[in-house]
Amino acid sequence: MAVSFDFTELSERERYKLMIGTIIPRPIALVTTVDEHGRINAAPFSFFNCLSADPPILAIGVENNADMSFKDTGHNIRMTEVFTVNIVSFAIAEAMHVCGAKYPRGVDELKQAGLTAIPGAKVASPFIAEAPAAFECRRHVTLELGRSRQIILGEIVYARYRDGVVDPERLHVDPAAVDAIARLGGDTCTTIRDRFEMLTPKL
Repeated sequence: MAVSFDFTELSERERYKLMIGTIIPRPIALVTTVDEHGRINAAPFSFFNCLSADPPILAIGVENNADMSFKDTGHNIRMTEVFTVNIVSFAIAEAMHVCGAKYPRGVDELKQAGLTAIPGAKVASPFIAEAPAAFECRRHVTLELGRSRQIILGEIVYARYRDGVVDPERLHVDPAAVDAIARLGGDTCTTIRDRFEMLTPKL
């Protein structure tokens, strides 16, 4: 017998639990930004994905504080119009987790996590040297979703890959070299190490 839920009758927390437990796996963006004073911030987001290649757009879902004020990532993107999405590999999973703690504004999470900030090529926000790949983005548009969240669309203007991750001629990205992790429900994460091929059907 099927189990069903009327989302209009559920609390925010109940909807959240069903969504994050079901929409899996979700890639993790470790987003680096700078504030108007040049101070670095880093925070992980699993409400993240690519949406378009032409133009090259990705999206992150950034939660607001309970009083509707912006958290550091949302504030910094609003002030500078730029951000960098760093892909999280298994090797930096614990460091990513450190960046997710609720530090006071102005604390450099990358230093707390032992990660290395490298100046961006086209945007003010840095990329993380230890990440397998990073996308420098300019804010394309921000969607305000009620009181709780912003959906920030970023246009990718520059991409960086660690040596050995991408074939520069064929543009083939090696998933084993990326070794990305993803979020499941609750505190559970997973890797992408089990893979199989499914060719597109031809009529």
